[in-house]
Amino acid sequence: MRDAGGLLRLRRRSPVHGLDRRNLGPLEVLVQSVSSAAPAAAMATVPAIVAATAGSATVWSFVLATVLALLVAVCIGQFTRRMAAAGSLYSLTAKGLGPGAAFASCAALLVGYAVLVMAALTGAAIYLDALLERLGWRAPPVVGGAVVVVIAVLSGALVLRGVRLSARTVLAVEALSIALMIGIFAVLLGGGPAPSPAPTAGAGLGGVAAGVLPALGAFIGFEAATTLGVEARRPFVAVPRAVFGTAAVVGLLSIFAAHTQVSRFGEALGGSPEPVLALATAGGAPWLAIVLDLGIATSFLACTVATTNALIRVLFSMGRDGIAPRLLGRTHPRYRTPHVAIAAALPVVGAVPAVLLAAGVPGPAALTGLLAVATAGYLVGYLLVCLAAPLFLRRIGELTAAPVVVTALTVPALALVCGAFVVSALGGAVPVALTALLAAALAWYGWLRLRRPDQLAGIGVYDETSAADVHGLLR
Repeated sequence: MRDAGGLLRLRRRSPVHGLDRRNLGPLEVLVQSVSSAAPAAAMATVPAIVAATAGSATVWSFVLATVLALLVAVCIGQFTRRMAAAGSLYSLTAKGLGPGAAFASCAALLVGYAVLVMAALTGAAIYLDALLERLGWRAPPVVGGAVVVVIAVLSGALVLRGVRLSARTVLAVEALSIALMIGIFAVLLGGGPAPSPAPTAGAGLGGVAAGVLPALGAFIGFEAATTLGVEARRPFVAVPRAVFGTAAVVGLLSIFAAHTQVSRFGEALGGSPEPVLALATAGGAPWLAIVLDLGIATSFLACTVATTNALIRVLFSMGRDGIAPRLLGRTHPRYRTPHVAIAAALPVVGAVPAVLLAAGVPGPAALTGLLAVATAGYLVGYLLVCLAAPLFLRRIGELTAAPVVVTALTVPALALVCGAFVVSALGGAVPVALTALLAAALAWYGWLRLRRPDQLAGIGVYDETSAADVHGLLR
């Protein structure tokens, strides 16, 4: 241990130095993933979307989506039990598929995280506005834009002050929102007769499979704990458990919410724009609408903070990798957070939803479009990391049959979901946005190939034991 030559072979300091290394407990890591998935908001909104294609078999679509999310979590766990990174799935993908696929994952996740923050800000503003309207004040559109700005500034301040503070705040907010939603659905499950919108046709096996795509929308962001690998106290245990546990928790909550709504609406669920609100009104409990708006708004607030944490750590890793301006890789000397990345990201992710809402774009339409773009990014990231898992294990000499089987099941399923997403998005604004983003990513990749080939080849920075770490242990 004290051999001088041995110490000289170590890095002087970790490639991700500057972050608050090894300080987060398992609960704080878990809440990062749970809040990014925003399960409370998904419970109230996603089942009706799924029911439009799956009909009364909506619950089975959520069951299949849960199984798929758990399989993705298993693939991610192959990496997170062996390495700690701040760059989320792109740093992991680099170790299995190389720099080209890692860059594709990086670009996809950058879109996923950034646009999910925009969507969360939009959702928070929408449901806070609905809450104010139920309390008697109908605010003009410009107020929605102002609310987005205020939330973005507060989120940035929380994220800047440190991941421990933001994680504890998010834990309190998300726990409140989930408790409120569980209480609401428990009341509704035992309520009176449901309203009867125009019935829709039931769906067979094909409809159930088609429903998996929107059902997966309830899970996007569940892998966000991977961005805290550097800061987790026991990353090789806490991170894989957080990712797998979040997939399980979100799946159970979504199945419960779907069962509640399907049992009350049946095949008519897909024809109801606000099924939970309709159930509350029909059950003689209109006061539940206020609690519902509060629960969904707080869930989106928690999602904003948690996903911002993930976004800035991806930007931080990109700066340390040299595939983005190196300034993004700087950390605050006191708070040990990527303060330059925060300053670069928050104005962009806050401005887009603020302008959309202030300009009078209907909130639900803006939220749906943003979520669709974010989902596309996440699906690409999930597909690539699952494909990379067995190749990574083979490279380090630890490949067994089980990971191969999991990948063989997961990759084709995700490929089918991605194909279904492309088909479902045709004809709207989402393909235009995705095409523009793809063109920008290809141009960026081409520039890196020409101007920074060495940095591109070394993409995928992760935490490593340094000489300073060993010196600290020897004291």
